[in-house]
Amino acid sequence: MREKILTTATEMFLNLGFKSVTMDDIANKMGISKKTIYTHFENKTKLVEAVTHHLFDTISDGIRKIQKEKENPILENYQIKRFAMCNLKDEETSPQYQLQKYYPKLFKEMRSKQFQFMQRVVIDNLERGITTGHYRRDIPLSFISRIHYAGMLAIKDKDLFPEEEYSNKRLMEYFLKYHLYAICTPKGLETLEELIESNDEINEI
Repeated sequence: MREKILTTATEMFLNLGFKSVTMDDIANKMGISKKTIYTHFENKTKLVEAVTHHLFDTISDGIRKIQKEKENPILENYQIKRFAMCNLKDEETSPQYQLQKYYPKLFKEMRSKQFQFMQRVVIDNLERGITTGHYRRDIPLSFISRIHYAGMLAIKDKDLFPEEEYSNKRLMEYFLKYHLYAICTPKGLETLEELIESNDEINEI
């Protein structure tokens, strides 16, 4: 039952927002009593904490599986983007923003975990791209990985990028191209252009 509650709560939080969804909403959605939820989660904060850790683990595991495929490093970026956005439901309700606003302590903890994980992911991708000749050899790995992470946080700022002007999907597309064009060699740029031109569904990736 705990896993079912976690799955339902994750979907509802991502679709409707951490603040909007109540324990009653989750109980009604599942057709169970609120008491049953409290048997597994002491309060809503504990449930939100479990959901965020569950989501982090799910996305991290998925990204690791993508990395193990050892795909072209440029293609790997798009595959990771697609996987993350699929699991975050396109972040239409800006869950990270709501987490920061309503659960700041948990947000700070999760941001630290995300940074450590994503820094390693980006550096691994950069190192392999340098080896394959797709990325320039002179790029500062730690700096690029930090800029990449900072940029990912920045594009979630709704004051900087209002939803009525920038969809999350479009922001991710712009940001990923910005990242790749900055680090690619001529070989890498050729690969990127070929990938975009040969795949009409590249924006879905």
